[in-house]
Amino acid sequence: MAEDYVELIAELVDRNDEARPVDLAERLGVKPPTVTKNISRLVRAGLVRRERYRSIFLTEKGAALADACRRRHRTVVATLVALGVDPESAERDAEGIEHHVSDETLEAFERFVTSCNCPLSGMKRSNEM
Repeated sequence: MAEDYVELIAELVDRNDEARPVDLAERLGVKPPTVTKNISRLVRAGLVRRERYRSIFLTEKGAALADACRRRHRTVVATLVALGVDPESAERDAEGIEHHVSDETLEAFERFVTSCNCPLSGMKRSNEM
């Protein structure tokens, strides 16, 4: 839950300069009270902060988690595309896979994608850096 929320909050803040509970509820397909409850948990965990007029922003800790989630997502998508999955399906499937991949498997995916020089990952072979 936390990963989905911080990833979406980061996306909304990048796009709209803020993340509002109503936007989170709409994008996640849940009711506003569910978002309120989960945001309270994220505040207690030190991942987000609320500001005036109910906008939500990531803390430094939350931003670090969001960055890690985005990298994980890009890596899984790039791996699937490199294996021949169409990009749209890869995006959709990555949402389910990314939260269940161990760090060891993710590192193997990164090595594979880097060796393929897949453009979706933003990764390049070490000899090209």
